[in-house]
Amino acid sequence: MGFESQRLIIDAIIPYLSPPVGRIIRTVEPQQLKRLEEIRLRNGQPLFLKIGEQELAVNKQGELVKDLRHAYIVQGEDIYRTILAISDNSLYAFEEEIRRGFITIPGGHRVGLAGQAVMESGQIKTIKDFSSVSLRIARQVKGCSEPLLEHIYRQQRCPASTLFLSAPRCGKTTILRDLTRNIAEGSRWGPPCTVSVIDERSELGGTYRGQVQMDLGCRTDVLDGCPKAQGMMMAIRALGPQVIVTDEIGRREDVEALQECINAGVAVITSLHARDLEEAQRRPLIRELLSMGVFQTLITLSRRQGPGTVEEIVRWD
Repeated sequence: MGFESQRLIIDAIIPYLSPPVGRIIRTVEPQQLKRLEEIRLRNGQPLFLKIGEQELAVNKQGELVKDLRHAYIVQGEDIYRTILAISDNSLYAFEEEIRRGFITIPGGHRVGLAGQAVMESGQIKTIKDFSSVSLRIARQVKGCSEPLLEHIYRQQRCPASTLFLSAPRCGKTTILRDLTRNIAEGSRWGPPCTVSVIDERSELGGTYRGQVQMDLGCRTDVLDGCPKAQGMMMAIRALGPQVIVTDEIGRREDVEALQECINAGVAVITSLHARDLEEAQRRPLIRELLSMGVFQTLITLSRRQGPGTVEEIVRWD
């Protein structure tokens, strides 16, 4: 992503920050902004920016500092004004999102929330007395999945069920987004497909008020905020997908839903938090899934040469 595009993203995010924090972000050195991934506000603590592999403090002049005594200290007012901005001055209207711990803002950027959880009947009802905010910048890198298409498509020119293995922050969500777009629009590897995205955590599509913020292709339907297992079944029954894309499987119900998808002739492209195949196979559920032959392709990602580094591709033909 070029700096001009990144500048547009930053300009779109700044109105949601408190004025002091917004002014600081505007003055950060452009080459650092280009690599900015997260903005973290913790009440009474230094303002941190996650840039590449590092989480760095920043001072009032927008300079990255190692000595935390010189960093800008986030105030309760910064937290309060940021929360009001992202909720359009109406926390009640965002009650469901707050209960899940995050709010999505225009552009698909996700704002994680921490504070005191209010419980009701053993379930989280809402969060109050917010103590920190983590704003994660969503990126769309068109074309990043193209080198993988030849490994995902088969001779029938249809996508095969594929599992991505990845530790956190290794680019799997960005690749899944672009892969969804390529499959929905078609490529030299195969014709366009009808795709259903089960976006339980609102990360793949970044849906904001019913509008998908990321380009997932014109033949893609998104079930936003829907549990993966339920969403896969709903898609099969009502949306007629050829391919289902979802993120971060791992529960028993996910495995059972995946089996139903395969039995229905629907390819599934999904991911799992694991550094490699060996780590994944230590989990009984995943070992069972792999032994059943649900996936024809397995792709391992890392950050070794930057997010989205492909470490291994395994195909079962």
